[in-house]
Amino acid sequence: MLPVLLETLPFFALIGMGYLAGRARFFTPEATSWLTKFVFYFALSAMLFRFAANLSLAEIWSLPFVMAYLSGCTLVYLLAVAVARLRRVSTEEAAIEGQCAVIGNTGFLGVPMLVLLLGPEAAGPVLMVLAIDLIVFSSLITLIITGVREGHMSLRIIRVLGVGLLKNPMIVSMVAGLGWSATGAPVPGPVNEFLALLGGAATPGALFAIGASLATRSAERIEVAAWLSFCKLVLHPLAVAVAALLVFPVERQAAGVMIAAAALPVAGNVYILAQHYGVAPQRVSASILISTAVSILTITGVIAWVTTF
Repeated sequence: MLPVLLETLPFFALIGMGYLAGRARFFTPEATSWLTKFVFYFALSAMLFRFAANLSLAEIWSLPFVMAYLSGCTLVYLLAVAVARLRRVSTEEAAIEGQCAVIGNTGFLGVPMLVLLLGPEAAGPVLMVLAIDLIVFSSLITLIITGVREGHMSLRIIRVLGVGLLKNPMIVSMVAGLGWSATGAPVPGPVNEFLALLGGAATPGALFAIGASLATRSAERIEVAAWLSFCKLVLHPLAVAVAALLVFPVERQAAGVMIAAAALPVAGNVYILAQHYGVAPQRVSASILISTAVSILTITGVIAWVTTF
């Protein structure tokens, strides 16, 4: 486990550097916002397009993989929602807590870290996990909250979901990359070099932005945040591991990547959704802070385990 810890430490050191810069106000919240936009719309999109353009759909899509990941996610999601409802919180808050329990920081942390640590063959499974998170669960939280507030489902809600997906640069870049791959044409050398250069900024930029954003988080509602962090860092990868290794015939290497992705800390976009809808943003913020700090050890252990597959 120590060799893996030494490999993951540089990633978390970058997060720590961003955190210190944010706490010292050397990097202001406004600067963090602009850095996040650069990573989200340019650097990470270039990285995702390059990965997808050099993969075939068959290397990304696998029905057993999708079923295993969705099964593990659904089990933990329903558990988190049930526990929230037992505490008599609203349906909207319960849905947000369910989101915290299963949505990891796959885009900003998982894609760059897992591809570097587990090898380029990890790109396909990581992209599949990212697509499921963005398409299935981001849509689900919007449907639940909007449906509860409006009292019914409507075509307007479906239209909002569709427009939201079309405006998400991670979805667009992956679809565009797969579209290019489907043509069978290689990515031209200068274009590939440009994408590699721009995409190379995604890893340090994303990790620094994660740390700087954590500097503004507060750790309120510790008990609930600790429970949600436990769901995300322990129960989620455990449920996914059982589904991938014992229930569905997922290829072992792909299963290892899936389990490692499930062990990632709570994603920052859950906070964006919570803040946008005004549903428990402080609770989500604390969950992100705690899960990110603890994941230094937990994700190291998971990666050390899956590399034995």
